[in-house]
Amino acid sequence: MNRSQLTADMLNRLRILFFLTIICCLFSCKKHEVRQIPISDFFKTPEESFFRVSPDGKYISYLKPFKGKQNIVIRSLADGHEHMATSLSDYSVREYSWTYNDQIVFIQDVIALDEYRMFALDVATSQTRDLLSLEKGRIRILNNRNKKEPDIVTIMMNKRDPANFDVYRLNIKTGDLKPYLVNPGNITEWFPDDDGKIRLVKSTDGVDETILFRPDDNSPFKPIIKNNFKNRVAPIAFIGDGTDFYALSNVNQDKTALVEIDAKTGKEKKVILTCDKADIDRVDYSRNKHRLELAICQEERPTEHFLNEDVKHIYDTLARRLHNTEMIVVGRDSAEDKFIVYTYTDRNPGTYYLYETGGMKLTKLGDINSSIKPDELCEMKPVSFRARDGLVINGYLTLPLGDKSTNLPVVVMPHDGPWRSRNTWGYNDEVQFLANRGYAVFQVNYRGSTGYGKAFYSAGLKQAGGKIQDDITDGVKWLISQKIANPKKIAIFGGGFGGFSALYGISYHPELYNCAVVQYGLINFFTYIKDVPPYFKPRLQMMYEMIGNPETDAEQLRAISPVFHTDKIKAPLLIFQGARDESANISELNQFVRELKKQNVPVTYYLKQNERKFFRNEHNRMEMYTEIEKFLNNNMRVKP
Repeated sequence: MNRSQLTADMLNRLRILFFLTIICCLFSCKKHEVRQIPISDFFKTPEESFFRVSPDGKYISYLKPFKGKQNIVIRSLADGHEHMATSLSDYSVREYSWTYNDQIVFIQDVIALDEYRMFALDVATSQTRDLLSLEKGRIRILNNRNKKEPDIVTIMMNKRDPANFDVYRLNIKTGDLKPYLVNPGNITEWFPDDDGKIRLVKSTDGVDETILFRPDDNSPFKPIIKNNFKNRVAPIAFIGDGTDFYALSNVNQDKTALVEIDAKTGKEKKVILTCDKADIDRVDYSRNKHRLELAICQEERPTEHFLNEDVKHIYDTLARRLHNTEMIVVGRDSAEDKFIVYTYTDRNPGTYYLYETGGMKLTKLGDINSSIKPDELCEMKPVSFRARDGLVINGYLTLPLGDKSTNLPVVVMPHDGPWRSRNTWGYNDEVQFLANRGYAVFQVNYRGSTGYGKAFYSAGLKQAGGKIQDDITDGVKWLISQKIANPKKIAIFGGGFGGFSALYGISYHPELYNCAVVQYGLINFFTYIKDVPPYFKPRLQMMYEMIGNPETDAEQLRAISPVFHTDKIKAPLLIFQGARDESANISELNQFVRELKKQNVPVTYYLKQNERKFFRNEHNRMEMYTEIEKFLNNNMRVKP
C-alpha cells in the first residue's frame, strides 16, 4: 500500500470515528432529555380515589370525576358490575362513608352559597335522600358505624351557635335529628367509643386543655387530665370494658408516644411504643377486633412499627408483591377478610388495591393519576443543616432529572402552619411539577414544625418573623454554600403561613430571591387572629401564645406583617386567592395589592370567586399553574 492509499484509508477511518462520536453524543443528549409533562397531567381531578369497602364486604366504592366533579361509584364484588351512584355536576362529594346497613352518607360543600349539605345513598335502590343543609356552618361525621343502631349516625354541627359544635344523632332513614350533647362553650373535640357513644371530650380555656371522661351516657363528665397546649394527649380507643384507653401523648417526654391511660384517673399506666427521632404520627386500631395494629413514625421516611403479628403478616405478604412502595390499609370490611390498600412513593401519586385474606388474592383497583409515570419524576431526598444558633433543621430536596446537581435554579417552598404541620416524604404534585420544569425544590421543616418532638415545636413559639424565618434563610444559604443553588436564580413559593414566609423573604432578604409566589397568603397577623372562624374562638389564647397577643405584642406583630411594609417589596410577585376562604380578609388583600402597584411592584393577582383556600375547580387549577410556570420562567433568568 502506497502512502496516498494509507492516508486515504486513515482519513476514512477518522471520518467514521467522527460520525460515530457525533451519533453517540446525540444519543447521549437524547437519553438525558427530560419530557415536559403537561400541567393537566399533574393537576387534573383524580381519576379514581378514596376507595372503600362496604361493611358486609359485598361492594367497593370510590370517587370518580363526572363533568369535572367527584362522584361516588359502586362496584359489586360478586359480578364486577359497577355504576355511578351520584351524578353531581355543581359541586363534588367532599367526603363520604359507609354505614352498617349498606347506606352511604356523604357531604357536599356548596361554596357559592357557603352551605354544607348532607345526603344518604341507598346502595340497593341507588336512591339519594337529602338529610341536612346548613348555611354558614359546618357538618362533620363523628361516627357512622353503629352495630346496635345501624340507621343512626353521630355528627357535629355548629347549627345552634356558629362558635360551638354540638353533637347530634341523625337517623338516615327517617331524617330525624336529635341533640345528643350540647357544647357548653369550651369543648373542642369529642371522642366516640366503638359503639358511637361519647365518653371522652377535650375542653380548653384557650391555653390549657382538659380531657374529661364519663363511664356512660347517664353520668356527668369529670376532668381527668389537664395540660398546657404544648403537651398533647390524643385518645385513640377504649380498651376492654372501657376503664382504660389508648392515646398518643408527649406528657413527661419529648416525643409523642403510644400509651395506655386509666380513664378514671387520667394516669398513664404504661408506654407501649416510642420513637427516638420523631413523634408517632399515626396509629391503626381495629374497632372490629378491638386491637392495636400498627404505629407509624414520620422520620426522614415513614417508619412502621407493628403491634400485631397477624397484621404484620399481611403487610409482609403485600411487601413481597408490591415492591419499593409505602403501604397503608385505608379500609376493611367488618369480618376483616377484605382490605383496601393504598400504595405510594415520592414519584407515584398512589394506587389502590383490594387484598382478600382468603387465598391471599391481590387485585388492583385503580390509580389516582395514571398519566404520571414514576420513572419520569424525581427523588425526594431528606436533608439537614444547622441553623445559625446550632439547631439541626431537617427538610427535603428534590433535584431535577439529569446529570447536573450544582448551580441549579431553586424554588424554596416553606410549608403552611407552622404549628400544626410539616413536610413529609411522599408524592407532592407541586414539587414534581417544578422539578420537571428544571427547578430544584427545597422544603424546610423549620422550628415549630410538628413531628420532631415538643422541644422543637416549642422553639417556634412567637418566632414568626424571627427564628422561623432565620431557619428558612439559613437553609437557602446552606444550599448556596453547597454549590447546589445558583444564587442568582432562587424563588420562594408558599401558601398560608408559607405565603407569609415568601413575602417576608422578598421583603427582608431581597438579595436572596428573584421573585415570590403566594397562595392564600397571611399578610396581617392582627386580622388573621381577629378574623378566625367563630368555632376557633376557644383557641384564641393559644394563638396568642404561639404567634403573639395583638395588644401586648402589637409592635412585634406590626413589624412582621407584610401589609404594613409594602415599601420593602421590590421583587416580582404572583398572588392567588379564593374569595370564599373563611380565614382571608379579601378587602384587606385587595388594598394590599393596590398599595404594591402604587409602589410600582410588578404584582399579578388572581382572585377566584367560588374557591376557598385550595382551588377545587379544575379550570382554575390549570390556569393557576400555567401562570406560575410563565412567571417563574420570566423571572428566573440570570440577569446580566
